[in-house]
Amino acid sequence: MVKKEDAGEDRGSFSQYEVADGEFGTAEAKCSSSTITKRLLATLSDESNPITHSDIRLRSDHIVSFASGHQVAEERVNQRFYIAARERMLSVQREASSSSGGPSVFKGVKIYIDGYLEATTDIEIKRLVSDGGGQVVQVQVLCPDYSPNSHELSRLTYYASNHPGKLAKIGSELENRLKLECKKAKAGNIRSRASLLISVAIFRSLATECRRDIALLSPSLIGSVDFTLASVPSDLEVVARTASVFTAWTTYTNGHLIGADSHMTKDYLSILSRFANLSCISLPDQETQNRTRLIGLAALTAALNSEALYNDVGHFGAQVSTILHPILINLFETPISTLEEQSTGIKDAPISPYLAEFRTRPALERRAASIHIHIDGDKGPSNQDVSDACLRALFSLLSHANGAQLGYIMQSSFDNFDSMKGWTKLESCCWFAQKTAEWAQYQYRYVVPTWIVERLLAQPDASDASPLLRALTAMATSVFSSPTPLINLSSSDIMSNILTLLLRRITLNPQDAAVHSLVECISSLGHHVYYSDQIQDLAAELISRLVVLEMQGVLARDQSQMSQCRSLAIQCLFQGLVGLVRSANINDYIDSVDDSTTSTGQESAKKCRASLEASRKNKSAEDRIPRRTRVPPDIWQDTLSLLCDSEPPIRKECAVALVYYIMQEMPKHGESSDPDSLTHLRRLAESSFRHVQHIFPYAGDPATKFLNSVHAYVYILATSPTLGLNSAGGPKQPPRKDSPNGEVGSVASHSEQTHEGNLPSSQSNRRSFNIQHGSRARKQSLVLKLIEKAPTQCTISAEASEEDYAYLLKILTIVQTNLPLHGLITGVPMLSALDAASKPEGVDADLLQRIVTIKTVIAHVYLTIGQIWKVQELVGLTEKAIASLSSFPNGNTTSDASPLGLNVDEAVSMLVYSRTIQDAFGMEQEGLLRRLKVQWTPELAFRDFESSAGYETSFRGDGVSPLLKISPALMHIENISLQSLARSTRGLGVTDLREALEGRSSMSNPALVRPPSLSTLDHTSSFMGGDGALRLTQTRSRTRAKKRSTPSGGEVRDVLSRLGISKQNSSLLKATFPALQKSS
Repeated sequence: MVKKEDAGEDRGSFSQYEVADGEFGTAEAKCSSSTITKRLLATLSDESNPITHSDIRLRSDHIVSFASGHQVAEERVNQRFYIAARERMLSVQREASSSSGGPSVFKGVKIYIDGYLEATTDIEIKRLVSDGGGQVVQVQVLCPDYSPNSHELSRLTYYASNHPGKLAKIGSELENRLKLECKKAKAGNIRSRASLLISVAIFRSLATECRRDIALLSPSLIGSVDFTLASVPSDLEVVARTASVFTAWTTYTNGHLIGADSHMTKDYLSILSRFANLSCISLPDQETQNRTRLIGLAALTAALNSEALYNDVGHFGAQVSTILHPILINLFETPISTLEEQSTGIKDAPISPYLAEFRTRPALERRAASIHIHIDGDKGPSNQDVSDACLRALFSLLSHANGAQLGYIMQSSFDNFDSMKGWTKLESCCWFAQKTAEWAQYQYRYVVPTWIVERLLAQPDASDASPLLRALTAMATSVFSSPTPLINLSSSDIMSNILTLLLRRITLNPQDAAVHSLVECISSLGHHVYYSDQIQDLAAELISRLVVLEMQGVLARDQSQMSQCRSLAIQCLFQGLVGLVRSANINDYIDSVDDSTTSTGQESAKKCRASLEASRKNKSAEDRIPRRTRVPPDIWQDTLSLLCDSEPPIRKECAVALVYYIMQEMPKHGESSDPDSLTHLRRLAESSFRHVQHIFPYAGDPATKFLNSVHAYVYILATSPTLGLNSAGGPKQPPRKDSPNGEVGSVASHSEQTHEGNLPSSQSNRRSFNIQHGSRARKQSLVLKLIEKAPTQCTISAEASEEDYAYLLKILTIVQTNLPLHGLITGVPMLSALDAASKPEGVDADLLQRIVTIKTVIAHVYLTIGQIWKVQELVGLTEKAIASLSSFPNGNTTSDASPLGLNVDEAVSMLVYSRTIQDAFGMEQEGLLRRLKVQWTPELAFRDFESSAGYETSFRGDGVSPLLKISPALMHIENISLQSLARSTRGLGVTDLREALEGRSSMSNPALVRPPSLSTLDHTSSFMGGDGALRLTQTRSRTRAKKRSTPSGGEVRDVLSRLGISKQNSSLLKATFPALQKSS
């Protein structure tokens, strides 16, 4: 058998094989088909075999034919009948259309047919549409898939992967070819477009197969992708395939060339910018717009998950700014309800389980995502699909960012808000701030509110609040109010910055709408408590600002508005103080309920929060499970002088704050939430008050000292003819003629002499004392002036208004209701003194009306006392007095006001005869009568407070406990640093929190011998900056124990007696995190 040499003939033809002479007969004889078949099967391995070695596919042109619709076929016999019938029907229809002037039912309508039709054909439908005046649009139902030859592509990738040195040259050749094809495709060349798609597919295959050496291919690949996107940005098929190439590169690259190769870095940033533009493009067709945005977002998401983003810190900000812009635009266009619904499943449902599995593996084992325009069987993408892709991209970015990178993200977000004018969308800004804090890593969440507050402080001064200022304030409030934990947050610094901004806004414009928002922001800081003394420290910061504002005022631009600015500033600080404590109380109660239940879910939590807030109002501070240290009375003490301020709004806010403090915050040691319980009162009598009955007025009980001051200020407000700085000779008022200038100086010098012996020897504490001593001394001078101006008899010139008396009654009633024991022992003497002052001689009509008001207040307070202690005789007596006072005046004025109102002496006698009160205090009638009828004046009440106050910061600048002062003598230890044992009034930082948690020898930790894990001797305070004088110095170490003389018990008792310390309050050291008190 010989082979024909005609190369033009098809190798698959059977005629190319002939039989030689002698084998099957003559040469001219043709072989049979069975013989040829046997020969072909026997020579399958031969290269000349047309079955196994045919090259027909290389010499053939592929022709693809597409047909849509359904064609009706008939037999040849009946074909002529069908044609004849069709022609008859068409002629009838033509006659009908010509007679009617032409149908127009489909006029102006464009119709395209995609797929099969039921019971008819597409030809018939197209004819009907055309006859009805419509237009049939021809569409391409299917499009060819342009892809490189698999055999040739495998050879190329195999060669490139085994010869990495040739990879750069291959990439360069492909880049040149692709750029040429892009130019032709841009001009409309169809064949060049197909070739462009094939070239892009080759790049993707090379990136996938040569992932180990992808750095050699990166410059050409990135340059080609950038050039392609710039040339044909509107061709979705080309853009989608180009995005797949970029996704493959981001999956396998290590990002080392970003920043190192300037040209490649420039092209890479340009690619991000182009995909960002596609991700927020606006097109007339909604479906096409969504497809385009999804392609861009898919490429940006790949960049977010790539090491190229995190490798170079210098280019991280530029990349994030570009990527965040389309994400924020799409999120701000989506309703908040949709975002909330979609964001709930973001953490639990990744983009693709397959990709999420491979993304955690090494680069060589990863798999790159493939991007397609449309998947058969799927509907067109909706707006929800776009927003879901944006949420997943944002979550991926935030969940991988550290503290510094999160700062870049916040800065980029603010810049994008500026460019897109997003500050006007307040709700969207707050949602973004909350999700940023929630999705960030746990230890870096504090960056979010810190950046927001810093941006707030950086705003220029303007009289009107800008949308940016309002949005930032609302964002900070939403972050602080959210349930997301914010560890490492310096709440004291945040508080100080917000207070600075608040006072600055008030001085610029007292009617600024942002003032109320800033007050809410201050209040929201109480939602999260991270150490036991946090609310106490924040309240101390607010109260210290109140003291400064009370004595120095506010420097306003307009001198005529200084009084208004001062009044507004003090009111705002009172509102922030009450809001801070209220937020902490609500959060404590909800947390305690959450710990005792196992219910989950945000919707149930929101419903539970509303119901718990309502039920919390019916519970006192003692009924709630405390998770923090309550604000002690010695800190709140400094606000009481504002009850006697000259501005009525300030007096009102101070009274409201005081009422809330007594009801919900003030520690009630020894008191009962149910004073009707005789058993509890007897138990109290057997425990605490039995030990202090002989020294009760000077027992050093904080509640007693605080209530003494409250009643003193109440008396001054009810009777004084002059209030505030005008009467006290404040720092900004010129001295009165009837008050010598040296009087204030003498008071200050007396104060200095009083506290000179108690000042610590440390130079740093002395400086901090001198800073606060000015305001404290002026405040003490104000108190002394108010005492001097307080009259012994009511006069017509008293400044208290009807509203003031209403708040006084509320304060006194709340004191007796929430602190029945302390309130009785401190309030009854004051009520007697107030009743005696309301009996002046020579009463006119106006003065008589004021006296009636005062006596009505006294009668109502005694009515409350009688109802609490179940003294029915007193209740009946006070009800009669109130009835007689309510019917006054009767038209006749009298010069004697003595018979009006309640007989106080008789009321006191009824209290003394009560067996319940005697058992509660552990006193007999004589002792109790002597205590309730003790001589009372405001001066004695303040003197009692000052003499019994061991180390309050209100009048004592050092703030050091006497127990800590005498601890070296009692415990035989060296006092390494007395200043470290005292509670400072400065803000608390992270270093202080670490020291408190790990056992720093401080006043809030009784374990004074356990050292911290990190020594703070060589570290300065995080609040005071780099002041070298505040650094603790190390003392010599003790190598051997020294023999010390053991003091006798009498010496210790003498020391305690001189310091005013007895057994009942000897435990002054509080634990850092006190144990949770179990609710009864």
